[in-house]
Amino acid sequence: MNGPGKDRRVRLRNRMMAAFAAFTVLVTGVFGMFAVLFAYAVEDQLIAGLLEREAQRQVAHVAVHGQWTQPRHDWMQVVDDPAKLPAGIAQLLREEPRRVEFAAADGRHYHLTALPADDGRASAWLVGEVGSLLVIRPHRDAWLKLLAGTGLLMVLVALGLGLWLSHRTTAAISRLAESIDQTAPENLPPDLARDFGRDEAGILARALESLVERVRSLLAREREFSRDAGHELRTPLTVIRAACERLALEPGVTPDMRASLRHIQQSASQLEQTVGTLMLLAREETAAQAAAPVQLLPLVERAIVDQASLLEGKPIEVVVSVPSGLRTSVPESVIGILLANLVGNAFAHTAGGRVLIEADGERIVVSNPGSKLPAGAFEAYVKSESSAGLGLGLSIVRRLCERYGLDLATDESGGEVKVTLGLRPGAR
Repeated sequence: MNGPGKDRRVRLRNRMMAAFAAFTVLVTGVFGMFAVLFAYAVEDQLIAGLLEREAQRQVAHVAVHGQWTQPRHDWMQVVDDPAKLPAGIAQLLREEPRRVEFAAADGRHYHLTALPADDGRASAWLVGEVGSLLVIRPHRDAWLKLLAGTGLLMVLVALGLGLWLSHRTTAAISRLAESIDQTAPENLPPDLARDFGRDEAGILARALESLVERVRSLLAREREFSRDAGHELRTPLTVIRAACERLALEPGVTPDMRASLRHIQQSASQLEQTVGTLMLLAREETAAQAAAPVQLLPLVERAIVDQASLLEGKPIEVVVSVPSGLRTSVPESVIGILLANLVGNAFAHTAGGRVLIEADGERIVVSNPGSKLPAGAFEAYVKSESSAGLGLGLSIVRRLCERYGLDLATDESGGEVKVTLGLRPGAR
């Protein structure tokens, strides 16, 4: 399964391998640089030491005999005239008086040590052509290739070590993530941490197990509350509706009182519908239950009758174009709530004209002219200025569509609002 656990494992593994490789490159580069500098420093120090000892010998000889003597090493010579310095050293020495090392053509390399007179100024120079003594420079390219090859080998070793260590580190976490990803939330095993040790993965597994237990307890309390609240609310609402119907039949009721009773009865009906909707949304397992196909036209007609009070005093024609034999696999309670909210919204926000409700085997469309949905109309508590409700109707429609995998679309072109509702549940 190519789930999120595997994706996280791959990303974490790549980061660990990259960190190992980067650290190895850094360490190899730093130590390689210091190794080369150390070799150069040792070589230069050796040559400088030989020249310094010979310079002391020459100065001591001049003090006794008044003249320079032949150096002990054939690669050294004493030059008492700057013009006789080889390879243009005199010119470079005038530009950089403190310079002691000079490179020349044909691989020649010179080291220069001043031989001071009694006044401290250089009266001669001890020149050493050290090209034949150099060890680092002739083999520099080969050494650099060796360092580069060794560094590459170390990087490969670091990548292998990083791969092994990241696998050891992330295997348990990946197994835990895959176990959770492949299991429905309500079916998570109670002994989730049993197969994990006392490392970080085990700590995470035990924390998730504790969280699962708290979530289960919370869901159980929510379902119990929804069931009990729904049961307790439905009874008084039924009593209110029955009392309104009975009072409306009394002979002494005035038209104004009868209109008020109708409003109370309508509000009770809407509240009953709201209670049913909230209970439906609170039950997670409802979305997974298979529903028998139900006829759509009776549900449309029921929604129109239930919301008819919203048409009072409005010159509105309701046109229904729904085939009588059309069925839908959406649960009856769900499609009833969806239609009630869509039809009620259309009736409430249409001042006049025609409300069209049409359907085929794929979708149902509710359209009404002369109205405009506010921005974010399908979010909770968003409503137009003319709305008398709480702005929950279209939000409930959206949530039910998301729960049951139904398509929901709006179109406000042509001066009317069209809300299209898919009738075939898809993948959630």
